[in-house]
Order: sequence, then structure tokens, then C-alpha cells
Amino acid sequence: MRDRVLVVSGPGQVELVEQDPPPLPAGGFRVHTLYSGVSAGTELSYVKGTNPYLTATWNADLGLFQPGAPSTPYPVRNLGYMQVARVVESDTAAVPVGAVGAMTYGHRTGAVADPVAQRFVPLPDDLDPLLGVYVAHLGPICANGLLHAAADLYGTGARDLGDGVRGRRVAVVGAGVVGLLTALFARRHGAASVLVLDPTPQRRAVAGALGLDTLDPGDGDPAVLVKTRWAHGAGDRGADVVFQCRGQGWALHLALRLLRPQGTVIDLAFYQSGADAVRLGEEFHHNGLSVRCAQIGRVPRGLAPNWDRERLSAATVELLRADGAAIKAGLVSAVVPFAQAPGLFTELAARRRQELQVVLTG
Repeated sequence: MRDRVLVVSGPGQVELVEQDPPPLPAGGFRVHTLYSGVSAGTELSYVKGTNPYLTATWNADLGLFQPGAPSTPYPVRNLGYMQVARVVESDTAAVPVGAVGAMTYGHRTGAVADPVAQRFVPLPDDLDPLLGVYVAHLGPICANGLLHAAADLYGTGARDLGDGVRGRRVAVVGAGVVGLLTALFARRHGAASVLVLDPTPQRRAVAGALGLDTLDPGDGDPAVLVKTRWAHGAGDRGADVVFQCRGQGWALHLALRLLRPQGTVIDLAFYQSGADAVRLGEEFHHNGLSVRCAQIGRVPRGLAPNWDRERLSAATVELLRADGAAIKAGLVSAVVPFAQAPGLFTELAARRRQELQVVLTG
């Protein structure tokens, strides 16, 4: 049977391409896709043409985007990083036939992998396999945000995910999937309070159904409300830490305004259109604030190798075991046959369709 691969051939152009499955490499394994989660922010940036990899060269050694040939030109063939698969053929005892695990090989109906080069995270039998879309990459992104908050307080002395939130007042800007999972992580790891801010009523409703407190940032001045509610002392009001999970400049500016003096924004957002609304001469300057970018490509300096993606995936499994039913009911807004993926992506990119979390299947 031929594999079907989702390909972005140009801005607004998405198609399914059939290809012959590659031969099984020595020591490798072959999988059939059960579920493939859609990460709307990152993936739609390729459909919209706004991803910086499409227009510049990424110099990994210098850590710079530079003028030159695109590092990821069209057609984009490896879109997506939230797969759950069953092993159907194997040449290694490390990954047996029949095993179900989380992977990051993109939207395709089948794939082959080398267990040394490609992560395969076995899913426990008591976990709904659909929730496995969060285990290999997206859940670890959120867990890594908490780890950065811990490192912000304790540096290399940080020991667990709760070190940055335990007993603290936490605000989360953005109630997309990353924001909601991050808020649940913070609650699970001992935050004294967790408040989720998002302008979309439907997303606030999901957060509320998960048992999280919510606030509409368009209802008055949310910073005044938060700082009135969370007082630490004279001239010391606001959130202890803010997780910024919405890739728009106004959201980062709001996150800064919510902080107590000398607080830190842990930023998990992807600003595809820049951040012109951020006013660094206001609260950022006068309250001595910090912004710390938390990306899954790096754990905080000094915490490796004790913390790696395997440990962040294990923390994600723990969260899903505790709150999996509520997460599935609240976050997964659509399960769509793989054959309908091209139309789905173009509708999402054009904002003709709104979904919180889509999972492809079949």
C-alpha cells in the first residue's frame, strides 16, 4: 500500500501526495499512523507563507537568520510533529511489532525510522492513544516552559517542574492548546493560583471546563484587576510568573503588564508578524522585568542531561493520566479523516474554520 503524505506546495496550496513506502533499513522499523495532531500556529505558517524558514537561511552555528536561499523551500513535505503510530514491521528488538508510540515524522499515513535517530515514545496501555499526539513534542514544549520558570528562580539548582510555580500566582496569556496544557501543568505542580487570559469566549469556556480561572482581557484593564487581586506588599503587586502563549505583540505587552516588579515572562509564543505592540519603555523598563524564551530545542542551560525530551515526555504522560478525559473532551475539537486534510488546512489558514485541536485519522 502506498503512503499518503501531506505536502504544502506553495502559499495556500496543500495536497495529498502518494508515494511508494521506502524499504525497511537495517535495524529500523515501519509504522502505520493512527493519529496525527495539527499544530495550527507552526504548521499554518507554512500554508500562509509567514514562516521565516521560507524566506531566509537559518545559520544553525551562528543562531541567525540570514539573507539567502530558504532553509525550508516549497514544497514542504515534513509538516507536523504530533503523531501516534503502531509498529507494523521491525528489525530491532528496541521497537517491537504491535507497539504503539508517539513520534514526530509529519502528516503521513506511514513512515520508516531508525530508533537511534528518531524518537519512539511507547504509550502506556492505560492512556487513550489519541492523547498520545501530545506526548512526543507539544506536551514537552509546555513542560519545558515550567522548567524555564524553575531555572529562572533556581538556576542549575532547579530540580523539578514545580520549582518555578509551586505556591506562586501564575497567569497564562492565551488559551490555545499550548496555553491550556501549560496552565494544567502549573496547577498540577502546585501553583497557588492559575489565571488564563484570552479574548475568545469559546476558549475561555474550555479553560473554565478544565477548572481553570479565566479573564477576558477586553473586559476593562486586566492588569489592574490582576494587580488588585494579587498583592504581595506595598508597591509589589501582580503575577509571580506569566506564561505567554499567544504569538501576537499585544499578548506579550499584556503579559509584561501583569507581572509583579522584577518578574519574568516565560515566552512560548511564535511571533510570525513581529511584535510592534510591545512597549519596552513602559512596564518592562519601570518594573525591571524579564522575558525568557522557552523553546523545545533547548532545556535551560545547565539542566541537561538530567532534563531531556524523554523526561519531559514522561511528565506529559503523567499529566495526561491525571487529566486526560477532560483534556480530550475540551481540547480536541475535531477528528478529521486524513483524506480531508488539504481542505482542512486551507480553511484554517483562511480563517474560514476555527478549531482548537484537530486530529487527523484513518
